[in-house]
Amino acid sequence: MKIAVVALGGNALQKKGEKLSISSQVKVLDQALECILDLLKEEYKIIITHGNAIQVGNILIRVEEALGKAYNLPLEVCVAESEGEMGYLIEQTLQNKLTQHHKKHAVISLLTQVIVDKHDPYFHRATKPIGPWYTKEQAELLQKKGQEMKEIEKGKFRRVVPSPRPVKIDDVKIIQKLLKEDVIVIAAGGGGIPVYEHQGKLKGIAAVIDKDLASACLAKDLKADLFLILTGVNKVALNYGKSNQKNLSTLTIGEAKQYMQEGHFPEGSMGPKIEAAINFLKHGGKKVIITSPARVAKALKGKEGTVIKK
Repeated sequence: MKIAVVALGGNALQKKGEKLSISSQVKVLDQALECILDLLKEEYKIIITHGNAIQVGNILIRVEEALGKAYNLPLEVCVAESEGEMGYLIEQTLQNKLTQHHKKHAVISLLTQVIVDKHDPYFHRATKPIGPWYTKEQAELLQKKGQEMKEIEKGKFRRVVPSPRPVKIDDVKIIQKLLKEDVIVIAAGGGGIPVYEHQGKLKGIAAVIDKDLASACLAKDLKADLFLILTGVNKVALNYGKSNQKNLSTLTIGEAKQYMQEGHFPEGSMGPKIEAAINFLKHGGKKVIITSPARVAKALKGKEGTVIKK
């Protein structure tokens, strides 16, 4: 049984410059999920994960606007809501696509609890960007209201929240059973719902786990053959966005670590993807590909994307 974990990034799910809506997400998903057909041709059992930074940020805005009118929702419950929202959109869009191509695969979306360490030092510093972009003036106003903001790109700010490292996926045995039944599983959406173990019980905790790190954890636990990270660029690059940008077709773990130390892969963009790739490969993973959804077919043949190996 060949297993592929496919991580759909937020940049792969939102058309640049287009205002986010349910219909716009479905439109982008319809194109992005074409790659699942390419993987089915290669006879992979498939798990799809996805980002939720924009969605969970918008849920928090609704919660804050409704204070005093509706009950409050802690951050981890907002993550669960975004996982349900995105899971539904991906599940239905993919079901329709499979029907259109006469493929008889069931699709299921699983609300996934991801176990973290309550004492993880990342709880004490907010690093995960969520929600919409803000100007400097807007960010300053939000900071006065107690929200932690960070300049992600020059002059562009986002809200940031704690992002602990995932320890293990609570529902991995269920996912394994579903894969054996030839079911395409949507799991660990938005990094999964962060929970911790306390006296034999699971409890939710306010945070957002990075989607790529959770996907790597899931791929490791499932002993996946392929970890496919889909984003808005075709290849990983050095000096991204500069006149001396250099696209990379291959990377080793050693090279990836070196380039990270040199600052080529920022924390708010490519950094977590590279870290996730390294984590997966260090724990027995075989192959990681980073590319855009439109380039998957060529990437599987070694003609596109960035392949990361040991």
